[in-house]
Amino acid sequence: MNEPRLYVVAAPSGGGKTSLINALLSQDERVTLSVSHTTRPIRPGEVDGRHYYFVDEAVFQDLVQHDAFLEHARVYDHWYGTGREAVERQLAAGFDVLLDIDWQGARQIRTTFPSCRTIFIVPPSIEVLRQRLKGRGQDSKKVIRRRMRDARAEISHWDEFDFLIINDDFEETLADLHSIIRYGKPKRIDKEERKREILAELLETG
Repeated sequence: MNEPRLYVVAAPSGGGKTSLINALLSQDERVTLSVSHTTRPIRPGEVDGRHYYFVDEAVFQDLVQHDAFLEHARVYDHWYGTGREAVERQLAAGFDVLLDIDWQGARQIRTTFPSCRTIFIVPPSIEVLRQRLKGRGQDSKKVIRRRMRDARAEISHWDEFDFLIINDDFEETLADLHSIIRYGKPKRIDKEERKREILAELLETG
């Protein structure tokens, strides 16, 4: 059996990352998710300690001062951080650990854990991304416009990651994610030309 490893899974908001991670966790008991701390308000249906550790800014900054985070970053006006002790404990217990963080956090994790693997998930088109954001029913039109703008900024960092997965079919994308963790490569081999076309459309600023 391979040594337990840390995996960063990142995606623009609406990229489908949360659903994929949840499906993977239910499929493979050797994989676990690190629960991050955040200063953002809790959303309907979320549970403190399961989705995030919800803390105020004073508590968060105290944890930063005590070097309690492997990485931390400000995203959408709120702070997010990955607890160092919890991740090290999960790895020692033999789990592959997923970090659900953004590109800023991925940069920090690569410095702390050079052996980690980083995976970036993108939608197949900007229209699919827009529809996914609208379909969540959680955000106002103004927030959706901002998230669309921010998504392009996030996607521009795709080439900093070890793997790029196009989330065009949920089951196949899940199989790719699982295959990377178990075998070190995605199940599908996307043609480079197709990847370039999709990325060009996603990053178009017109």
